[in-house]
Amino acid sequence: MLLFCPNCSNILLVEQGVSNYRFSCNTCPYIFNISKKTSTKTFPRLKEVDHVMGGAAAWENVDSTDADCPACSHKKAYFMQMQTRSADEPMTTFYKCANQLCGHNWRD
Repeated sequence: MLLFCPNCSNILLVEQGVSNYRFSCNTCPYIFNISKKTSTKTFPRLKEVDHVMGGAAAWENVDSTDADCPACSHKKAYFMQMQTRSADEPMTTFYKCANQLCGHNWRD
């Protein structure tokens, strides 16, 4: 917390006085005794992070295929392909279980 001198507008420094701490100005004789501790904490707001795969909207218009879910052994799954590595590598296929109770995600 910065405080400024009301007389000359320079920044006030904290120094130890006779019985307590005080604000003092280097350029003029202004002194303000500190009688109590004053502090405030300000926490920064965190940014909202977007889902890497696009969230639920990415799975709205995708095709389904015959694939066994590793979590619930359901026989159908939705899939989409994405280029996750360099262009000379094959695309990665992501699956989502078609069972509404499961919804497990995995990749090939």
